Formats: sequence, structure tokens, C-alpha cells
Amino acid sequence: MQEIADIIEKYKTIDLTEKLSSKEGLKEFSTMFYEDVAEIYDAVTGIKNIERNPTGFSLNDAAILGLLVRIWKLLKEVVAYYKADNGQIVSHFDRQIVESAITASYLLVKEDDELIEDYRKCSYKNRLEALEEEETKEFYSTPAGIRLLNSIREKMAAEGFDQNSFEQQKRRGWKLEGKPFRQIFEQLEPDEFYKLIYGIPSESLHGSWNESLDFDLSKNEDGTYSPYPFYQPVDVRLVTPILRFTNDPYLLWLERIDCKDEYIEKIFKWIENINKRLFIAFEETYDLR
Repeated sequence: MQEIADIIEKYKTIDLTEKLSSKEGLKEFSTMFYEDVAEIYDAVTGIKNIERNPTGFSLNDAAILGLLVRIWKLLKEVVAYYKADNGQIVSHFDRQIVESAITASYLLVKEDDELIEDYRKCSYKNRLEALEEEETKEFYSTPAGIRLLNSIREKMAAEGFDQNSFEQQKRRGWKLEGKPFRQIFEQLEPDEFYKLIYGIPSESLHGSWNESLDFDLSKNEDGTYSPYPFYQPVDVRLVTPILRFTNDPYLLWLERIDCKDEYIEKIFKWIENINKRLFIAFEETYDLR
């Protein structure tokens, strides 16, 4: 908690109105803010109720905790490229952060251990296929193949699974509860956010033509195209929408492990309020383009 308190303390001397009144101040402040939010998330995943969890967390708790750790690790990478003014690389992380946050929130809201086990089992799709191909593929007789199969078996054994543990997941197409991610997303957030914050950014992962138009090509006056060898600059609009999804799972997690309190709630409300002000300030400071 002291780590979080130290972060908040430094903002007491900052004139936020002044910082957000110029492009330079907005970039400087937002960089610091995003970095500090990632550190707060990091600190939250270190909080533990020693009466509930004297050592570590159970498998089902750990499944959620892993998603929360992934979020702050990826957000720290976003901050690094934000500092480098590299908007193209930032776009490669936002989808992963949103997917992790929505999945964690869904598991936490449902409070169903069978659902969390289903989530864990769904991750074994390709690993199970590797085990099933052991006798028919030459690769699995090589040292690398043997190591892979041994690793898969060790993981499954640690969770009490074997090759017959996944019949339900096979029937459901290896989707959580048999639902496509969009259906899960819509149970937590407005549908239009899926297209704008998750759908379009997914183009960065799939070699999309529109992604190339936005980042990798420049159009000539005669209608032809040439390579665009530079990285696109980053702006606050690439990060503020992400934080809309990431606060909730951390608060829900603290509630699950009996560690939520009024101070933490205020911290997350502060993050939400500052994030909104950043987005508004961008609209007021930058030209539309």
C-alpha cells in the first residue's frame, strides 16, 4: 500500500489544468500517469490476505491473477513505446490488454469455479492436439518434440487433467462456455466498443490491408503507393480507451480475495477521473485528423 501512496503523493503538487493546456504538457503528464497506473496495477497484484492465502493462490485464483499480471506487463510495454512516440507498436498491445481485462472481469463477475476451470482447459487445445499426434508426426521423436510433450504432460498432471479431460471443450469448439469472445464482451460492455476498441486494433495482428494503409504505405499524387519507413507518432487516444476496461478486474479481484477497502476504491476512482480528463484535454488541444 505504501508504494501506491507514494505514487499518489507526487500528484498533489501538480497543476493539472496547466499540464493539460498544451500538447507538450499533455504528453509529459499522460506519460507519467500511464506509467504510474501500470505500477499501481503491479502493486495491486502483490496484495494478499494472509488469512485467506497464507502462501500462494489456488489454481482458479491463479488463473485470474495471471491475466491481471499480463495486463500490467503489457501496459508497461505500451508506456515504453509511448515514450518513444511509436504509435504503430502500441497498437499491437491494446487488443491483448482488452482481451485479458474482459476475460478476467467475466470470470470474476460470474464467480463460478467450473467456469474458471473451463477457461483453464480451453488453453490446452493445441497442446492436446500435439499429444494426439505423437505417434504420427516425426517431430515428436526429436529431442525438441520430446521436451514439448513432457512439458505438456507435466502441466496437465499438475492440474489433475489427462487426455480424456477435455471432451466438453472439444464439443464447444474450445471457446469459453462455447461463446465467441464478442458475446462475452457484450455482456460487460456496449457493443460499439467491440468494433472500435477491439475489432479495428485486431488488424495489427492479422496483416490487414487497412493496417498497411495506416502505418506502412504513403499514397503518391498519381494514386500509386510507396513504402512509409517511419513510425507513426502516438497520441493519448491510443491509451485512454484501454484504461476504461482495466480498472474493473483489479477491483473485482481485490473483492474476491477479501482485500478491497475504501482507500483502494478511491485510488481507482482517481485513475478513472484523470483518464477522462486526459481524453477531453486531447480533444481540446489537438487538431482533428
